[in-house]
Formats: sequence, structure tokens, C-alpha cells
Amino acid sequence: MLLKKILVAASVIIGVSNSINAQTALPIVSGPYNPNDTSTFRQYKCPEWFRDAKFGIWAHWGPQAVPRHGDWYAKKLYQQGSGDNKYHVKTYGHPSTFGYKDIIPLWKAEKWDPEYLMKLYKKAGAKYFVSMGSHHDNFFLWKSKIHRWNAVEMGPHKDVVGIWQAAAKKEGLHFGVSEHLAASYTWFQTSRGADTSGEFKGVPYDGNDPAYSDLYHTKAAQNDKAWITTSKEWAKEWFDDVKELVDTYHPDLLYSDSKLPFGDTGRAMLANYYNGNLSANHGKMQAVYNYKGMPADGTYVKDIERGVNDGIAPFPWQTDTSIGDWFYSTGQKYKSALEIIQLLVDIVSKNGNLLINIVQTPEGDIEQDMLNTLEDLATWTSANGEGIYGSRPWKVYGEGPSTAANQEKGHFGGLKDVRKYQSTDFRFTTSKNGKTIYAFELEQPSTDISIVSFGKNAKLETRTIASVKLLGSDEKIKWAQNDDALVITKPATLPKWQTLAFKIEFKK
Repeated sequence: MLLKKILVAASVIIGVSNSINAQTALPIVSGPYNPNDTSTFRQYKCPEWFRDAKFGIWAHWGPQAVPRHGDWYAKKLYQQGSGDNKYHVKTYGHPSTFGYKDIIPLWKAEKWDPEYLMKLYKKAGAKYFVSMGSHHDNFFLWKSKIHRWNAVEMGPHKDVVGIWQAAAKKEGLHFGVSEHLAASYTWFQTSRGADTSGEFKGVPYDGNDPAYSDLYHTKAAQNDKAWITTSKEWAKEWFDDVKELVDTYHPDLLYSDSKLPFGDTGRAMLANYYNGNLSANHGKMQAVYNYKGMPADGTYVKDIERGVNDGIAPFPWQTDTSIGDWFYSTGQKYKSALEIIQLLVDIVSKNGNLLINIVQTPEGDIEQDMLNTLEDLATWTSANGEGIYGSRPWKVYGEGPSTAANQEKGHFGGLKDVRKYQSTDFRFTTSKNGKTIYAFELEQPSTDISIVSFGKNAKLETRTIASVKLLGSDEKIKWAQNDDALVITKPATLPKWQTLAFKIEFKK
């Protein structure tokens, strides 16, 4: 009997020890979400703030803006013969001596005025704001205790994430952060190469110097070349980095530039984020996690990069895109206000949100073209926002040529984000209480307006229409609900914007 008691006691001690070891390896905030029980994630429900917000602005900004050569500069400068490599050698020197580590101190952000920009973004209609946390360049824009390559110790010597967050909160906007670190480990392996020809043939790039391995990472295994590393050690490092970010700032939104990575480790990160958000908000879930995953099962908010969903999704989702290149690029072409408005309307009609990057210069300000676009967005959203914010999808998302089956596909899934529309293209939303429907005509009409979905024969809406109004106009609208369509007489004077919104109300 004594021996049996000893054995039982020993087994209990061993079990407790294993639990402690597991928790020590991946420490997570306690709460209802358990990475070892995937069923616990089914309790997640997208918070109302995100479903109501519809429109967010992103600052995809950091040291890679310095050369004014656009996205992925930190990787491409090490690719011999690329445009970025040629520019880098000519401008800064050979990457064996002057590499990305030497670009970082050149990022000063001396014209950055976050409070001014946040006021502009709020005026333009944004309801949430997302700061870059770290791009694939492994440079942290927050005050980190575990990584010296951060914006407080280097570059601008400012807690960029913390300052953005304070500015967003001051304007009443929800705040998010993006992390692009899971792909960093294989992405940055170019820094460990060398030229294969020419004067510097065989001379190792600065990424080979062990003194900088905490920025460029150590050498990956020979077969570790996919977007997400297979290294368990790096997976743990990623967990620690993201945990520090979310535990410090408790953002309302976290974006990962990948699928949910690293299996159990990824689920531990997500459980930590969700539990931490609950704790920070006194038991009310405010967290939104965006990643490029399948299937969209409601345990997170699916993100589509540079693309849109092809129909009404059963769960809220998000498009992330940029007004131009992801990082500042000299002479780049920007999306127009009309293209952004049309994109927003299309997305919202399908139960989605738009998160768009507003490109900042290395110094931190934005160009006049974008100031003009933001002003145009402000004009449109102030007049038409009631059909966007707090809305929900209707029975069908729209009608017209752009709803045809042969729509152009996006580069990263879904349909192309910016497309050509006609005056016969419509998108529909409804108020949260279902009492009002908004019909957005994506291009201004030249003749009377016919909306087939509201014809009596369509049988999509059984209620009797009581009134039709044009948002942003005081003109009395003439209309008739016929069997084949709701016909609206073209108003004598149309608003100065191209995308119109008709407010349709019904008899009680």
C-alpha cells in the first residue's frame, strides 16, 4: 500500500511538472482560449465595433521607405542585378559593407506628425487605424525589451506604435498592429549571400557577420525556403516577439501577413492575444485577428490582400491594400478617391471591411496627391456614410455587369480590388435594423436609373417602398416601382461625386 501511494504521488508530481514546463515554454495569458483545445476558439465572435467600422487606414511605414524604392527593399538590395541592388550600390555602397543595418539609422521620421495625420484619417472616414509593428525586415517599431533593432533605440528613437496608439485613442479610433515576422526568417536569407560575378564576386554580404545575426537571423537550414520557416526555434522566437507586442499595447486588431503560422505555437499566440484582450477589456472581447487563412470559419477575420471576396461572406472579412506601393516609391501612381470609394462600397456590400495603406514619405508626412484624395474621401463619407457604417449585407450584394461570372481575379485570392464600373453597376447594404436599404450606383448615370433587384417581379423585397432619397442632395426624387425595376428619374442636379447612394425606405 505504501509503495502504491508513493507511485501515485510521483505520477502527480510528474504531471504537474510537465504542465509547468509546457506553460513556461509558451507562456500565455490565462483565459477561456486554450491552444491545446481547438474547440475553445469556436466561442469567438467578431466584435460589433469591427463589423460597424467598415473602413480603416494603415501606416505600412518604416526604414524601408528611406531609399524611396518601394516594397521589399531590405531583401532586394542583396539580390545582385536587381534594380534595388543597382541603386543601393550606386547610392550607398556595396552590401558587403553598407547593408540594411546602415539604412536603419537614416530613418529619422523628422516630419512625422501623428496627431495631425490621425485627424485627417478620421475626417476621411476611417474608424480604425493600424500601425506597422514589424515588417519582414525584422525591425520593431515598438519599445522592445527583447530586440535591440527597434525604433526607440535606433532610427527615429521613438515608440512609433505607442505614439500612433495614443493619437488614435485621442481621436476615438480603434487601434491595431500588423506583424510580418513569420516570413522574415527565410525572406532575409538574401543578406547572407554574396555576388556571383564582378568586382565583389564571393565577398560575403554584411548579413554573414555574426554581430548582426539578431537583425538578419542566423543561416537557415538548406531546405528551409518556404514563406514560413520550418524552424521550431524561430517559431518560438516569433511567439515571444508577438507576445511582447500584444501584451504591451493590447491592440484591438492584430494582422499577420501569412496564414496562422507554426501550428501549436501559432494557436498559443492566438490564445494569448484573445485571452489578453479579454483581460484588458474587463471580460468584453474586442480583439480582431486578421490572417490569410482557410477556411473562414469565424474563429478569426479572414484577410484578402489586394483582392475582394466574390460574394457575401457568412463571416466578416477584410481587404488589405495600399493606395500605392506598400512603401514609399518615387513617382508611384496612387489610387484615386473614386477607386477607393468604389472598392469600399463593393467590400461592404459583401460583409467586409477595407483597410488601406496611406503611403508616408521616409520623413513621415504624406504627399499632396494623398491629401487631396483624403479630402475627397471626407466629402463623400460625410454625405454617404450612413449607408456604410453600421450597415449589413442585403439579400444580394449587387447587380450589373460587374457581377458577371468572368470577373478578373486578384493576385492574392478573390477578385481584383480595383475594377472598372458602369452606371448600371449597383451595390446594396441595409441598416442594422433592416428597415432601410441603400443602393449605391457606382458611376453617375447619364439617363434615368433602373434597379432590377427592386422590381416587383424580382421578389427580393416584399415590402412596399415608401420613399427614395439621394444622399447628399435636397432634391425631391421621382421614382416608380415597376414590375421589372425600380425606376428613378435622373435628378436635375447630381452631387459632385461619381458614386451615388439612394436611400430606400418602406411603408410600415
